[in-house]
Amino acid sequence: MSNKEVTNYLLAHKNLKIIQRKDMFNFSLDTVLLANFVTLNKDIKEIVDFGTNNAAIPLLLTKRCDKPITGVEIQEEAATIALKNVELNNLEDRINIVHKDIKDFVKQYHKVQVVVCNPPFFKVGERSNLNENEFLTIARHEVKIDLEGIICSAAKILDNKGRFAIVHRPERMIDIINYMQKYDIEPKRVRFVYPKFDRPSHVLLMEGIYKGKPGLKIEAPLYAHNDDGSYSDEVKKMFGENIDHE
Repeated sequence: MSNKEVTNYLLAHKNLKIIQRKDMFNFSLDTVLLANFVTLNKDIKEIVDFGTNNAAIPLLLTKRCDKPITGVEIQEEAATIALKNVELNNLEDRINIVHKDIKDFVKQYHKVQVVVCNPPFFKVGERSNLNENEFLTIARHEVKIDLEGIICSAAKILDNKGRFAIVHRPERMIDIINYMQKYDIEPKRVRFVYPKFDRPSHVLLMEGIYKGKPGLKIEAPLYAHNDDGSYSDEVKKMFGENIDHE
């Protein structure tokens, strides 16, 4: 293992471990929120995670379903760590990692029922940090693929009534809705996440259905932290913690 790599338990899931590299993008609350938000029903045959990075979302999804999951990652170093994480958790029969550009991947792949994506949040030139290394630049900025490219790619491999779920920033909500409708994915569920009760939303979760009927549901707000800065009970449950109030 590289001296830059560290192995941690994946949140409170003591039977899941994850290797991360300190100089690369590591999983965050956004990752956990998306893995818990996406709808998983009995009709699912396969899930695809666009930009899987170190495979945190596929690992978390194995706690919610027993369906095969394919993680697509353009960065070779990240894909290598993702493979290590799959092997570390003995999930080779459940998770497949593909080192490929998303746009190329969808040209030949079969139809699936669910696509999830925790995408790069920043447009090129927006909040640019010139001191970031290439790994972080690609993970955080729309260098290799932009929001429209992600949604267009999802539409190409989704079955009729297949679901696409994404986590993003609230300021991109209108873009997400416009691109979804452009590529025939009807927005169906939205949930806003707030850092605390009296703060503006900082995270947006949205799910759409390919060739779905119109009808958007705004779900109850999710508050990530309590007033004292600790994680809320709902977030702790997503982390796999047991909540026991006396």
